[in-house]
Amino acid sequence: MSQLFVRTLREDPADAEVPSHRWLVRAGYIRRAAPGIYTWLPLGLKVLRKVEGVVREEMDAMGAQEVLFPGLLPADPYKQTNRWVEYGDNLFRLTDRKNVEMLLGPTHEEMFTLLVKDLYSSYKDLPLVLYQIQNKYRDEARPRAGILRGREFVMKDSYSFDVDDAGLDVAYNRHREAYIRIFDRLGFDYAIVKAMSGPMGGSRSEEFLAVSENGEDTFVRSPGGYAANVEAVTVLAPDPVDYSQVPAPEVVDTPDVPTIDTLVAMANEVKPRADRPWTGADTLKNVVFMVTDPDGTRAPLAIGLPGDRDVDENRLAAALEPSVAEPFGEEDFAANPTLVKGYIGPRALGEKNSSKVRYLVDPRVVTGTSWITGADQDGHHVFNLVAGRDFTPDGTIDVAEVREGDPAPDGSGPLTLTRGIEMGHIFQLGRKYADALGLKVLDHNGKLVTVTMGSYGIGVSRAVGAVAEYTCDDRGLAWPRELAPYDVHVLATGKGSEILDEATRIARELEEAGLDVLLDDRKASPGVKFADSEVLGMPTSVVVGRGLKNGVVEIRDRRSGAAREVPVADAVAEVLTEVRG
Repeated sequence: MSQLFVRTLREDPADAEVPSHRWLVRAGYIRRAAPGIYTWLPLGLKVLRKVEGVVREEMDAMGAQEVLFPGLLPADPYKQTNRWVEYGDNLFRLTDRKNVEMLLGPTHEEMFTLLVKDLYSSYKDLPLVLYQIQNKYRDEARPRAGILRGREFVMKDSYSFDVDDAGLDVAYNRHREAYIRIFDRLGFDYAIVKAMSGPMGGSRSEEFLAVSENGEDTFVRSPGGYAANVEAVTVLAPDPVDYSQVPAPEVVDTPDVPTIDTLVAMANEVKPRADRPWTGADTLKNVVFMVTDPDGTRAPLAIGLPGDRDVDENRLAAALEPSVAEPFGEEDFAANPTLVKGYIGPRALGEKNSSKVRYLVDPRVVTGTSWITGADQDGHHVFNLVAGRDFTPDGTIDVAEVREGDPAPDGSGPLTLTRGIEMGHIFQLGRKYADALGLKVLDHNGKLVTVTMGSYGIGVSRAVGAVAEYTCDDRGLAWPRELAPYDVHVLATGKGSEILDEATRIARELEEAGLDVLLDDRKASPGVKFADSEVLGMPTSVVVGRGLKNGVVEIRDRRSGAAREVPVADAVAEVLTEVRG
């Protein structure tokens, strides 16, 4: 350690938001170069390379072949697939000295597609799986949590190429199995959940999420095995309701009811029900957004949903991606005078009605359901407004918040909400990119067919943060054996050359036996060395100190904190047994 390029810190970095970020910086594994951009120091780089090694071993074992593309890419292929526009502000764009537009690669579907198109032309060349492990670049608006959400990061992306959908199914399942092996080896709790494809396109899509209370993603699970990212949860529409006995709509004066709660209270006061009190679920709130498409086109969108639920911003963003939605502002209301702020009703909404504003409703708003909702008049609401009788939306949109206890869409029980960190995402892309870029091969009948593709990503640098997040404690990092930068940390604690000599001997013999060993040979106090050992997080440490005069050394397990004394002559054998099981 006297020669190692490392400096541990006693104070948390000011921008640290999560434990992994705090400890990786304090332990000298990473160092911030700019917001969302980090330098990998020797210890951190060793962990990163070990994660890469796990990923590479499993990808090679499934028959994938490794390539490496540049990070600086031409813009034209991304324009052909429209992702030059769809990526929006997340894309790092630049122009070279000849005014040629280029970008820093956020992901490489286009380049892989063109590479295979350039070299392969027959069904005999397929199936094929190619992958790379490479830096990616995305201009995150809010980089956070250290390497968990950065603007430059290391990613494994692989792509499968098949003649037909049956082949794609095989490739997808092989990747899924390889990912399970990878994440099992990385050693943290994870869940496989149904996911949205987003701008990547395609059909089937699943995420691998590291379970973490500090994760940015929310996902749901049921006792019966249903699991989905909250953005991909679907609400099963109830059956239509018989509305033959529902009275005609009635407009009621409702001044000073700025919230759903005050509206419900007034409804129970002025028009009480005989069977039960009114609740927020009986009201229909209509929320208006301004939607901006990637090309800059703007149009209003109204969303109707039961009043006891809010629009989930993440679900809305996923549903509209790559377009972006913002709540209506005062200028927007001024430009749409038929929309009465606070009292918007569905009879004015819809592309065929007076406002011409597109109107989408929650799946629960089915034909025959009766609502209390805005009457399109200031200070007034309407009762008994029936979907399908008194108003007809333009369609449905599933963006209402998902709650703990909601029924699973497959009937497998109530949902529980959990936080997670996205570690991997697998997609069945289908023919989106092959169509856009003209990737075709001759089939066995000599006919040109479009190749079908899959895309499969793993956040390699993010995995370092996720493992640290899962394994760290209030004393520092605590690496699993397969990823630790060193197998053993040998500490020489105490004065006298005999202690350092014995520690050096043990370290040398452990290295000769094939282990990676870090020797703390610094002229520092035992307290400093013990503290640094816990912060650095090697799974096993050997303490050579005061016990040496009694012929013993101490072996410590970082994860459990257990310590035991062994005869100094047995130390090497004991450590080898512990490390190798």
